[in-house]
Amino acid sequence: MKAKTGKTEDAKARAAAAGGADDLEKIARERGIRYFLISYVDLFGGLRAKLVPAAAIGEMQKAGAGFAGFATWLDMSPADPDLFAVPDPSSLIQLPWKREVGWLAADLFMDGRLVEQAPRAVLKKQVADAAALGYAMKTGVECEYFLVTPDGSAISDAADIAAKPCYDQSALMRRYDVISEICDAMLELGWGAYQNDHEDANGQFEMNWSYDDALTTADRHAFFKFMVKSIAEKHALRATFMPKPFPHLTGSGCHAHVSLWAKGANAFLDAKGELGLSPLAYAFLGGVLANAEALCALTNPTVNSYKRINAPVTLSGATWSPNSVTYTGNNRTHMVRIPEPGRFELRLADGAANPYLLQAAVLAAGLDGIENGRDPGKRLDINMYTEAHKAKGARRLPLNLLDALRALEKSKVLATRLGAPFLSSYLKLKQAEWNDYARHLSQWEREHTLDI
Repeated sequence: MKAKTGKTEDAKARAAAAGGADDLEKIARERGIRYFLISYVDLFGGLRAKLVPAAAIGEMQKAGAGFAGFATWLDMSPADPDLFAVPDPSSLIQLPWKREVGWLAADLFMDGRLVEQAPRAVLKKQVADAAALGYAMKTGVECEYFLVTPDGSAISDAADIAAKPCYDQSALMRRYDVISEICDAMLELGWGAYQNDHEDANGQFEMNWSYDDALTTADRHAFFKFMVKSIAEKHALRATFMPKPFPHLTGSGCHAHVSLWAKGANAFLDAKGELGLSPLAYAFLGGVLANAEALCALTNPTVNSYKRINAPVTLSGATWSPNSVTYTGNNRTHMVRIPEPGRFELRLADGAANPYLLQAAVLAAGLDGIENGRDPGKRLDINMYTEAHKAKGARRLPLNLLDALRALEKSKVLATRLGAPFLSSYLKLKQAEWNDYARHLSQWEREHTLDI
């Protein structure tokens, strides 16, 4: 759908918000870029874009690329004015597999005003709130995904059948061409890629790169998903970040490693603190734990997400995903683990998490913990897969998306911090998605209740 592109009276302000001092026309000439993808992520995590020739990027940098907001998953109507995506030059990524194209994350404007429901805007608000307190959140994400057949019905490697496939060298090397091309791309981009592995499910992989500030990590996370899918397609394969594409196999998580920084130093690090964490870190963690049920609607945003969180034992013998609100030391059976001093790992989110809303949700909850001095309680040093009965009083995570949405709707903390424009829009669209799912008649229902 075509939307008219044009200037508004706030074009200069929008260009400034996007960092307009960087001349994209000049950059295009210097780097040989012929086209730009001006891109944004909608509320459902979909990556949307216009392909803009370099000859037109100067005007687009000022006024933005035009979209019809209703045509993507944003809470808009066909009667709304044009939506303008103003590119952020600092986010520019030249596609390593197609260097004549540059990708740009964009901020959304309508009628000259920032669209507050847009995921990148939601994250930038949390970043600004943290900065007002003197803090910056730095994160790294572990994005697990499957390489499957083009129709998505099976894993792509018929020989990948081990009961314990994690770190399987042969299975990893059978996908060397795909994995190495993605890793080479990250190295070229300067992300600090440092390891790749075959994960705990057959056909599942994970690739790691260095942590950075929350917005940079979110931009890279969004691009990473696009890059993995694109390179997989080059090799006649399909990559999926679906949380639980195969019932008997381990699901795909998106673990986030979190730390808060102040004046260039890690404010979570305290050599004298328990497990090397500062009181500030425990307050931040307390906020994450206190808001866990509501966070699920953002970190685990699909119907399928809850088949990972609440999964029975998988073929490998473990789900590697939490189902209760608990934290521990270096122990992967809890929602949060503290693997080493100065950071913690949130193991809640899955592959469907919106890159921007994941970061925004964690930061919003953590700031609530700091401002209200939330106590995370005593850590549990038990195996939650075999000794969960010992976790007296531990709260259970939502059993389905509807429960998570209801928890988010009741959350005064997240409503205040994430903002009403975003929250009302997100809940409206997600509730409609749940209703659509609930109207679907499954084969299981036919098999088990047709003759009742």
